[in-house]
Amino acid sequence: MRLRGRKGILESIESQPDLVVLDGTAYKGRWNEFFGNDNPIYVELGMGKGQFISTQSFRNPDINFIGVDMYDELVRRASEKARRIWSERGVDSPPNLALLRANIEFIEDIFDQDELERVYLNFSDPWPKAKHARRRLTHPRFVAKYINALNARGEIHFKTDSVSLFEFSLNSFADMELLTRNIALNLHKDGLRDDLVPTEYEMKFFNRGQNIHRIEVLIGDEAIAAYRSAKRDAAAAEASRAAEAEEEDDEQDAVSSESADE
Repeated sequence: MRLRGRKGILESIESQPDLVVLDGTAYKGRWNEFFGNDNPIYVELGMGKGQFISTQSFRNPDINFIGVDMYDELVRRASEKARRIWSERGVDSPPNLALLRANIEFIEDIFDQDELERVYLNFSDPWPKAKHARRRLTHPRFVAKYINALNARGEIHFKTDSVSLFEFSLNSFADMELLTRNIALNLHKDGLRDDLVPTEYEMKFFNRGQNIHRIEVLIGDEAIAAYRSAKRDAAAAEASRAAEAEEEDDEQDAVSSESADE
């Protein structure tokens, strides 16, 4: 990617230590110190201009968010976006957001084991040529890095407009025997799902009528246990409703039978 930005890009992001982190390795294992709390940490890998991660931080003050990108200009634009969004509350420095300049290839040097609770992959480069498959962010070699960094409640949330990348990703998750849920081949078929926070790219694709594909991958033991418990509870509730409906039908049949005898 080639970005043409204004002069002084590096100087701009260097002047924002309250929001921008240029050396993530310095915080490995202690990102809670950057935020000053022990709240869960959600990370977007490849944040682009920062619309998604900034909005997430604004909507969820009890969660810490980190947006990652390797390009100075995108980090600068994301910083402007974040400050503009938070200015609605009269806040200049978002308290639960960090914008990290880093290469995703080396995230194991930035995040320690069990340090994260969620990883977002939004509209990652599909790298369509087969010879570039290892560069795809849902390739098993990358997913293994996410798994190492995710804690017991860890999840991966993935969105893309690319059918080929989505198919590749589904197979990648299956090959790694990972549990998935909420698979959507057309996420916004009933209208824009604003509750999931759309990205800049997503809005463009949505306005063009393109399908957005989405999936959630459960990594941590607690996340998997909670999902299975919810499934059991839902099945039990459905069985109870079915039994009650059958009992009501039997009662109505009995009443009808008595009326007929009279």
